[in-house]
Amino acid sequence: MGSLSFFGTSSTSWTFVGLEPMRAVLEYARMQMMNTTAFPPGDGHPVVIFPGLASNQNSIAPLREFCRKLGYTAYDWGLGVNSGPQGDLVEWIEHLARHVREVTSAHRQQMSLIGWSLGGIYAREVAKKLTGQVRQVITIGTPFGGNSVQKDLAWMFRSSSVRTSTRNTQLIARLRHAPEVPTISIFSRSDGVVDWQACMHDGTQEQAQDIEVDGSHFGLGWNPEVLSIIADRLGQVVSDASASSAGSASTLSRTSGRTRKIRRDLTA
Repeated sequence: MGSLSFFGTSSTSWTFVGLEPMRAVLEYARMQMMNTTAFPPGDGHPVVIFPGLASNQNSIAPLREFCRKLGYTAYDWGLGVNSGPQGDLVEWIEHLARHVREVTSAHRQQMSLIGWSLGGIYAREVAKKLTGQVRQVITIGTPFGGNSVQKDLAWMFRSSSVRTSTRNTQLIARLRHAPEVPTISIFSRSDGVVDWQACMHDGTQEQAQDIEVDGSHFGLGWNPEVLSIIADRLGQVVSDASASSAGSASTLSRTSGRTRKIRRDLTA
C-alpha cells in the first residue's frame, strides 16, 4: 500500500491518515477521564500556546484549560487562525516574538512556550528571539528536522504568503537547531499527518529531548499521555536561581536528550 503525508513526506500510512478523526475523538474522551489531582500544582508562571496550521484558540482550548487547572497562567497565542507565516519570514517571527513579550509583560517569571504542529516551529523560533525570557519549549507533532524538512517547509510555505526559499540551507539549518533552553519534542509514530522522523532532534544538543507517545496528529493536543508529559515538564524546578533574571538561560531538572517512549495509566 502507498503512503501519504500532508507535509510532503512518504512515511505516513494511509491507514493512520484515515483513522485520524476517530482516534482524535477517542483521545478527547480519554482526556475527560483523566485524574488530574495526581499532578503537582503549578507555580503560576506564564505558558503561551501556539495552534497548528488553519487552527485557532478553540483547538488549543483543552490544553490551555488543562494548564490553568494545574495553576499556570496560560494564554493562547492571541492572533486568531494560524494561516501560516506572512511576508518576510524573519520579520514575521520578530513581530510574533514582540507580541508574545507583550502578552506576558505582566509576569516576572520566565515563560514556557508550547506549540502544536506548525505552532511548534513558532514556539522554537520565538524562544530564540526572547533570550533569557523563556523557561522551556515543548512541541507537539512538530516537523523541524530529519531528511524531509525541505519538503515539509515547501508544503507549509505554499499554504501561506511567506517570502522565502525552501532551498535556503541556512533557514533549514536554523529550524533544525533547537533553542538554547530545555526543548522537548513530543511525537507519535502513528501520526497520520506529520512524518514522525521529522519531529526528532539529531542528538547533538544536550538540552533537546524527544519523547514518543501513541496518538493521532489531530488529537495530540488533548492526548492524556501528552498532557501528562506537559504537566511534568511545566512542574520541573528551575535549578539555576539566576534564571528568573533577564538575560539568564533556564536550566530545568531533567533527563538527558535521549528518546523516551511513554506508557502510563493516566485514568482515575
